[in-house]
This record gives sequence, C-alpha cells and structure tokens, in this order.
Amino acid sequence: MSQVQAIIADDHPLFRSALKHAAAQAIGHDPIKEASTLDSLFEMLLAHPETELVFLDLSIPGAKGLEGLARLRNQYPDILVIMVSANESASIISQCVALGASAYIPKSSSLEVISDAIKLVIEGETWLPEIVDIAPESDSEQAQFARNLEKLTPQQYRVLTMISDGLLNKQIAYAMSIQETTIKQHVSAILKKLNVYNRTQAGILFNQLATDVHLDDEASA
Repeated sequence: MSQVQAIIADDHPLFRSALKHAAAQAIGHDPIKEASTLDSLFEMLLAHPETELVFLDLSIPGAKGLEGLARLRNQYPDILVIMVSANESASIISQCVALGASAYIPKSSSLEVISDAIKLVIEGETWLPEIVDIAPESDSEQAQFARNLEKLTPQQYRVLTMISDGLLNKQIAYAMSIQETTIKQHVSAILKKLNVYNRTQAGILFNQLATDVHLDDEASA
C-alpha cells in the first residue's frame, strides 16, 4: 500500500504518539505530521497541500464543538477526516457523519481497532463503533443542515460564522473589506444553499454545532 500523507490533530501528546503508532501500521511512518491546535492544523494544511487524511480530535483547542470539522470539510472537501474522541455519544457521532467524517474512533479503542478502521477509510469505506446506531438522526434538521454546509464556498462559510456571532451585514462587510451589497448576495445564497428561512435560523443551527457537544460533555462529566 502506498503511503498516505496524514496529519494527527490532537492536543494530547501521549494519545498522538499512540495514534501515530496505530496509523503507521496502515499508512507508513514518515508522512505522519502532528498539530496540537485547530489553528496549527490549518497552517499545516496550507503548507502541505498534499495532505490526504486528517485525524481530528473533537475537542482540540480552537474548535467550537463540531464547527472545527465543518470548517475542515468546507475548506478541504477532498481530504478524508477521521474523528477521534473520548465522547461516544450516538448523537455527536451522527452529526460528524452528516458533516462528512469518514470514521469516528473512540479514544478507548485498541490500537488494532484503530489501525483496522484507518485501513477501511483508505479503501473508501466508513467506519463507526459497532454499538452505534445513527439511523434515527440521519434525517434530522441538524443533520441536513450539516450536510448542506459543504455547499458553501469558503467565503460564504466565513460570512455564516459572522452571522452566527450576531454581526450585521455592514459589520461583516467592514470585517471582510467588501461592499455591503456583496454581503447581501452572499447571505441570500447561504440561506438558499442551507435551505433555511432566515439568517436567525442559520445562525442558531450553526451555533448548535458547538452547543450540542458542550452539553453532551457536561452530561457525561
């Protein structure tokens, strides 16, 4: 099997080391790079456009819940993403799949299981924990919204993040150094692509990507 260019994005050095060992069995040692924050991951992706696979920790510093995955899928739709997390909520796993993750590996998994999961993903398959049944939520409003995020251009995605922060069109235009009329066009396109009625609904559903993970983590604490 040819080597796959990969990045492990996780802030825990010990787990990165273990994951790197498991990944090496499936994709080889040399190409695997490491990042400890979401920002450093995107800097690395910019510097290494040949990257084919990213292991993304759900709670990596800089990520607001699932927004980190959504941003990664939006900007790099051709890169395979394997989520790794201590969070084993079926709801969270379902949303990750809706956002385009190719696998969701609990951190409690053995190195052998992780290696097998990676091999399946490289072969074009999807891997999920056997105990997870994501079917009930696959057609939920949030799942459909998550899938539609991939339709946005990177610039439209940036506009959406500012809409979710409550910024007005003129404030977004100032931040992006473009005309307010252009922002209005972006907003109209965003609402159409996301199949939502207004910017308020779009902002609520986008912020829910972070809220769902936060609430689930609190419930399991």
